[in-house]
Amino acid sequence: MKHIIAAGLTGICAASGAWAQSSVTLYGSLDAGVAYISNVGGHAKWIEEQGNMQPDRWGLKGVEDLGGGTKAIFQLENGFYTTTGAFAKANTLFNRQAYVGLSSDRFGTLTLGHQTPFAFDVLGPFATAYLAASWYAFHPGNIDELADTGVVPYDNSAKYRSPTWYGFSFGAMMGLGNTTNFSTGRTMSFAASYVNGPFKAGASWSNEHNRTPSIVTTGITNFQGVAAANYMADKVENTGAGLSYQFGKLLVHGLYTHVKLESNGFSDTYQSFDAGANYQFTPANSVAGGAATTTLSGRRWTQFEIGDVYALSKMTQVYVNALYERANSNASAAFFTAGVSSGRNQAIFLTGIHHSF
Repeated sequence: MKHIIAAGLTGICAASGAWAQSSVTLYGSLDAGVAYISNVGGHAKWIEEQGNMQPDRWGLKGVEDLGGGTKAIFQLENGFYTTTGAFAKANTLFNRQAYVGLSSDRFGTLTLGHQTPFAFDVLGPFATAYLAASWYAFHPGNIDELADTGVVPYDNSAKYRSPTWYGFSFGAMMGLGNTTNFSTGRTMSFAASYVNGPFKAGASWSNEHNRTPSIVTTGITNFQGVAAANYMADKVENTGAGLSYQFGKLLVHGLYTHVKLESNGFSDTYQSFDAGANYQFTPANSVAGGAATTTLSGRRWTQFEIGDVYALSKMTQVYVNALYERANSNASAAFFTAGVSSGRNQAIFLTGIHHSF
């Protein structure tokens, strides 16, 4: 009997030890404020804005230690609107991320599911919108996929990320359309990154079939022979590279993206040049700004942003932003998701609070 009891206690302890090596983390971000937009369809408007400094989201991350430097991992992430409580993408719960996989210290990480491409993962962190913390500063239409919107992640995808060797790492990704035609809905993405102290650099390339970029949000009404609201690209080739350098309290950064859109026998190029700087005046207060110019089919949008972020704690910040955009004579000003101006100019002034958990 003593041996049976001892064996039972040993089994319980072993199970407890295994359980202690697993964890699930609940996390999230809520962001809301007030914004003034100078011109939307010919009229100025005040709005309660949300998701400016960081997108509103909540999620679960899990890890189980399998031993030998190998872990089972998963992530589920939902985007929503703090101002209304609605899903960012209707009828899709985990619209930002939903994947499961294995991670090895020696061999890298392989994940399967609904995942962001490397344009978001690698290039996004070099953009002014990311580093100066304003959603509206993403390039018009987000055609270069630097922001994680409902049409950016790859469904049915396998994604590999290598370990880091002497500062270098790389990644490869493929999404399947799950149809009898292998090319329909197929997506591919590749990336390389390098980090050496204060210097960071990254590049990515992707090839995507049957995608629906948000051309209509740029103010273009007809594109490649169809109404922009109904546009689907037969093929999207998205290329970009970025870098940044930290000089003490000053961070400088630059980014270039180039997107080729093809459908119905047409081919057009969307490209952006983006640069800016951040300065950490005190541990709690930083000022950031930048500029970008974007072109598509003879249209050009040039935008500027400056903002101040003050940390009330590690989890809570308050912020103010000022943004200005001017389009050329062929286009209407159209900050990303702000609405299309009736003219060539658009300005946004906003303030808000961000909290993460």
